[in-house]
Amino acid sequence: MLQRYLEEWTRNIRGDLIAGLVVALALIPEAIAFSIIAGVDPRVGLYASFCIAVIIAFVGGRPGMISAATGAMALLMVTLVRDHGLEYLLAATLLTGVLQIIAGFLKLGTLMRFVSRSVVTGFVNALAILIFMAQLPELTGVTWPVYAMTAAGLGIIYLFPYIPLVGRLLPSPLVCIVALTAVAMFLGLDIRTVGDMGELPSTLPVFLWPEVPLNLDTLRIIFPYAAALTVVGLLESMMTETIVDDLTDTRSNRNQECKGQGIANIGSGLMGGMAGCAMIGQSIINVKSGGRGRLSSLAAGVYLMILIVFLSDWLVQIPMAALVAVMIMVSIGTFSWSSLRDMKKHPLSTNIVMVATVSVVVVTHNLAIGVFVGVLLAALFFAHKVAHFMSVDSGLTQTSERDGEHRTYTIRGQVFFVSAEKFLESFDFREALDRVTIDLSQAHFWDISAVTALDKAVIRFRREGTDVEVLGLNEASATIVDRFGVHDKPEQAEKLMSGH
Repeated sequence: MLQRYLEEWTRNIRGDLIAGLVVALALIPEAIAFSIIAGVDPRVGLYASFCIAVIIAFVGGRPGMISAATGAMALLMVTLVRDHGLEYLLAATLLTGVLQIIAGFLKLGTLMRFVSRSVVTGFVNALAILIFMAQLPELTGVTWPVYAMTAAGLGIIYLFPYIPLVGRLLPSPLVCIVALTAVAMFLGLDIRTVGDMGELPSTLPVFLWPEVPLNLDTLRIIFPYAAALTVVGLLESMMTETIVDDLTDTRSNRNQECKGQGIANIGSGLMGGMAGCAMIGQSIINVKSGGRGRLSSLAAGVYLMILIVFLSDWLVQIPMAALVAVMIMVSIGTFSWSSLRDMKKHPLSTNIVMVATVSVVVVTHNLAIGVFVGVLLAALFFAHKVAHFMSVDSGLTQTSERDGEHRTYTIRGQVFFVSAEKFLESFDFREALDRVTIDLSQAHFWDISAVTALDKAVIRFRREGTDVEVLGLNEASATIVDRFGVHDKPEQAEKLMSGH
């Protein structure tokens, strides 16, 4: 375990250090923008990005993934900041961290296995669209040099890797930022820069305990926000983790990531920062720039603070067009273009889940709602599909004149709340029979709805004077039938037969 942890720090030092610088440059305008969304000073977002990126490098469960202040989290803070102020936001951030740590110990990270691939694809595509849409304000109502710089930036990003010898030495997004900054300064172009986004802090963050009353009233105020931040933060982190796993062909520790996100948010709250989580855009920038280990996240946080505190005079000169070009590259690289091509051969239900997830996320800008809708639709389609695999066959025999007619119903498949009605409708209760056998040796009962359907079938036959035998229940089905069924409990069955 220790050896693996050390390898995550040392196996890609050069790539992690270079990728961290690219990520740090891309973090700055977004951290400022997210602070503005939340209604707080830009330093709150910048300090949060620094603290979270540094802390998560040590305690996170996914090397190479970047966590910082995010837009999804910022949107949830607006009302709290407006109604109660920054101090309550810091308190909510601390509580968010505590709840996320608890989620990690409860192993809630394993719930990601209930998220289908079509939901993940929809999440990725929606995020790509949102990243692109976030760049549009920087490209609306601007002068032609902005478009020229953006186009030149995209050209550098996509063409630089093909230059012999030097193309593989440096990540093209970093080359894009440095080159366009040099051109803008040399030509004296009057275009929007990082400095126009907001004032950068001039000092390192310091310990700051929220000045709020420690009582139940404070808890009632901050808990709803902390709970929402916990869910959205973990959901976005788990989804981003899945994407980075696919990009790097490695596995991560989701429950450790839950704990790590919680510890990082506690650290952010104690340093005057807002709550954050994993960032898909910056994580993809990191991977595309060669970042693979924990060092890339630490380097991004350290570079970020060095840039804004000690090199701010240079940093404010970076044209936003250069960062827009980088984020457009991220958007293009994030979108799953194969999902459009595969729609022709994928089942309709899979396409509906993917499109619904994309639509809800893009319309609401709420990742949690979009993923919830996707998971719900996927579950409904799955239940509907499984229900179709249940079948009921029957055969009529007459053993003797004394025994009379005997029908055997053979049930195959899964009996649960969706297929329970079909199960009950498969029996002919009006048929004049002396004996009925219900063979369940090839069936499985899952829930109370299935048991209730079996009770109704047995009791209806008995009302018609038919002897009923139920056989073949497997161990799991027998357990739930014995616990909740009433057809073999004379007193309760008699009540049902009499209509009480």
